[in-house]
Amino acid sequence: MKKIILMAVALTLMHCQNVFSQDNKKANESYFLQCTDFSISKPLRELALAQQFPGVVSNDNGFKKEAADAESKRHAFIHANQHPNTTEDKARQTTDGNSVLMAPIVNYVGQPGDATPPDPTGAAGPNHYVQAVNDQYRAYDKNGTAVMSSLNLSSLWPGSTNNGDPIVLYDKFADRWFIQQFQMNGNKILIAISTTPDPTGTYYKFTFVPNSSDFPDYPKFSIWPDGYYMTANTNTQRVVIFERTKMLAGDATAGMIVTPVTASASAPMPNSGFFSPLTLDADGQLPPNGTANYFMFYLDDNQQTGVTDAIAMYKIVADWTTKTAAVTFDSTLPTQAFNSYFTGGTMKDISQPGTTQKLDALDGFFAFRAPYRVWTGYNSIVVCHAVNLGSMVAGVRWYELRQDNTTQVWSIYQQGTYGPSNGISRWTPSIAMDDNGSIGLAYAVVNTSNVYPGIRYTGRLSGDPLGQMTFSEQTAIAGTSSIGGNRWGDYSQTTLDPDGVTFWHTGEYCSSGQKTRIFSFKISAATGVADIQLRPELNVYQSGDVLQIKTANLPSDHTMNVDLF
Repeated sequence: MKKIILMAVALTLMHCQNVFSQDNKKANESYFLQCTDFSISKPLRELALAQQFPGVVSNDNGFKKEAADAESKRHAFIHANQHPNTTEDKARQTTDGNSVLMAPIVNYVGQPGDATPPDPTGAAGPNHYVQAVNDQYRAYDKNGTAVMSSLNLSSLWPGSTNNGDPIVLYDKFADRWFIQQFQMNGNKILIAISTTPDPTGTYYKFTFVPNSSDFPDYPKFSIWPDGYYMTANTNTQRVVIFERTKMLAGDATAGMIVTPVTASASAPMPNSGFFSPLTLDADGQLPPNGTANYFMFYLDDNQQTGVTDAIAMYKIVADWTTKTAAVTFDSTLPTQAFNSYFTGGTMKDISQPGTTQKLDALDGFFAFRAPYRVWTGYNSIVVCHAVNLGSMVAGVRWYELRQDNTTQVWSIYQQGTYGPSNGISRWTPSIAMDDNGSIGLAYAVVNTSNVYPGIRYTGRLSGDPLGQMTFSEQTAIAGTSSIGGNRWGDYSQTTLDPDGVTFWHTGEYCSSGQKTRIFSFKISAATGVADIQLRPELNVYQSGDVLQIKTANLPSDHTMNVDLF
């Protein structure tokens, strides 16, 4: 990899002290650690003037993986059964929907990245979209015009390395931006939080080391009232909760609670270290303080002996007074039978036109994210993952889970496998739900003859028949060529605009090389459904000695009186 010397100067630099060491804790106990470094960046728009990304750098075979994936646990993923699909997927939707879905509102090329795969991630704010890939990031306005140059991920943390696997979140409850990457050297997690709503401005920068001897591969993050939650593929599964309140305030004493997760006879776990559990990510309104988070993964009898197809739920309760957290097994939710097994870790699964080179199906885990929403009487989650429909054709299994607000019991409200019978593979999905309860689903597509790797999307209205994507599939961008390697994007990301009804997706396609795309779409009254009244939202957040109040969907022609207690 070409070495780049960065000239960024930190405005403020402080070294944080650890309160406890993980070495002093038992393997099954949670512990608290402060960040190891804190500083404040220069405005990114000034970095953009001084340092533009030099472009794609390839090795001899034309491909370069992000550093951590050179020894990815996916290469060693051992399947217990290793047999093809022998059970009919009764949840499969074999025909396309009949409703006409809106064409993309905006649709533009993203950053190409400097690695294979590019692993695109991104989120929309009120005025901007921020995308990160391996190994760079960039901010755009809502029309797709770049407002800064692409910068190395390492430009946010001078002295760091572009190791990749970035995650971008927009924390709408605080109107701030969240950018993350990991470091192989020292097993570090680097997090930057914008100091203002401007993604091109300054950032609070934190360095964390959840466990100095265990690398946090393939991290996933989510927003919750009491923290930013992280899971990763580590030798010992852990949930990490970063101190959101202090991080938003730029407090150099911000820390994290690290909680190991252990299996037992009554608490199932996959038989592989690579299962990438997801924690719940707050969409819509912020859950009340004290609301427990959960992490979730699926079990597949094609991947593991002694289990039945199900979703496993673990409850997470954090206590910032004692700086500890408890993770307890909650329930397993039996699903309709599915097969997520492809080729057992070879990562050569899905055929593409004009070549014998097959693509990684990214099997064995839920796709990023798990959007969580608060409704009257219940809470909901939507999640999805790739499945084998037979003959190595991939489809998307998706779920809506609901939690009763009184009993706190989770159940599967609906499930479906989107896999129209036309020989097209659909994989690398990401899913979200809008303020009307409509669901948007975007994913990569390819077949063996004439569909090159591209991006499509579909959706459903809240009142449509359960388990069905009722809107006709739309193409965001068609691929025009195949790729010479097997690595496909480990991430794609669908997020919801702060307006509550616009979906944004960033994913990967192929056109004389692997490229990324950013586009938005709606499933709303414009598509023929009657208007649904959006429920008002009010979120209050303390930042130092200032109380920030953010509202949405309030009537514009009435005076609103709000009492704060």
